[in-house]
Amino acid sequence: MGLRRIIIPILLGIVGAGWLLYRDLMRPRFERSGDHRGGYEWTDPNGDRIADLSDPAEFRATDDGTGDYKLVTAREVLRSVDWTWQSTMFILLALMATAIRDLGYIYRMRVLTDRSLSWRSSFNVVMLWEFASSLTPSVVGGSGIAMFIIDREGLSLGRSTAVVLVTAMLDEIFYIVTVPLVFVLVGMADLFPKQLDNAFWGLPIRTIFWIGYAFIVSMTLTVAYAIFYRPRAFKYLLLQVFRWRLLRRWRPAVIKVGDDIIVASREFRGKRIGFWARSFGATCFSWASRFLVINFIAAAFFPVSDHLLLYARQLIMWVILLISPTPGSSGVAEIAFSGFFRDLIPAVGFIGAVAILWRILSYYLYLFIGVITLPRWLRRTARGSVR
Repeated sequence: MGLRRIIIPILLGIVGAGWLLYRDLMRPRFERSGDHRGGYEWTDPNGDRIADLSDPAEFRATDDGTGDYKLVTAREVLRSVDWTWQSTMFILLALMATAIRDLGYIYRMRVLTDRSLSWRSSFNVVMLWEFASSLTPSVVGGSGIAMFIIDREGLSLGRSTAVVLVTAMLDEIFYIVTVPLVFVLVGMADLFPKQLDNAFWGLPIRTIFWIGYAFIVSMTLTVAYAIFYRPRAFKYLLLQVFRWRLLRRWRPAVIKVGDDIIVASREFRGKRIGFWARSFGATCFSWASRFLVINFIAAAFFPVSDHLLLYARQLIMWVILLISPTPGSSGVAEIAFSGFFRDLIPAVGFIGAVAILWRILSYYLYLFIGVITLPRWLRRTARGSVR
């Protein structure tokens, strides 16, 4: 791959990602109007008691120009912000939290691969994994692509699969452990906004959370048991279940899952406590920084009365985003964001601005990094010099 074949895809990728960002910035959406002269009122046609600020069907223009909502773009809202040194400082802190999050992921990748991957290779793996996750529905994720990425960096496919499995397990363990701590520190009364009841799939938000949490716990316990205790017995059980006629078509895929579990067990079963302490410590470091981003962005626009509650609600919102069927949780993220944080964001008309900045740091940033990194990474790994 010559230099020209690298530069052209990078430029095309930057243009494509830039167009997506520009489209989001220029897309009209409804925001609350502080002077009640917004010209639109919310009609709640589906009766879910939550305003989808991006759906024109939920609003109607008033005849006299009054109304609690106005139609604006995120670009117009951002331009109307009175930027101060304090605003700039908190945006920089949000950027720093994003960087710390990625640094934790990179260090964890080094630990899980027993330093077989260099810092550069670990950076490429993490950035391209995030890039893949941005392009696939959240319910699918980028794990399958991550195995290919790690394999191309020089690890065997079996070992790559083991690393991805354990990475996912550590992420879920962090969530499982953190949620009870949130309940103790914040309590459950204010964690579940009532306006979100029946907003997603016709179910109360508390019900959706507990279904998602129970699924995460059960899957994590199953994977942990299979990896650390009885990998071959787990594979045998899977094969017996998928002998049923209705499930037989998926049996080849299940055989591969069982093989992956056995490989992961062989790779990680005998690791010492220090290895797991470093791996889980890096996981906590990354996820704690990840959830701080919204707090810093919100603080850039207005004083936040309860940072702990704002932080805690993100843990609840994460379950909704985890099962989103859209790439990067687009659409679902905006509705969930508005519903979860509306009562904690006192500045009228700034929910859209906070949401778009959050999307820039959690979604568009990795699109840009990915389109720049991918062609160069393909060229480097194609030569076989990957360490």
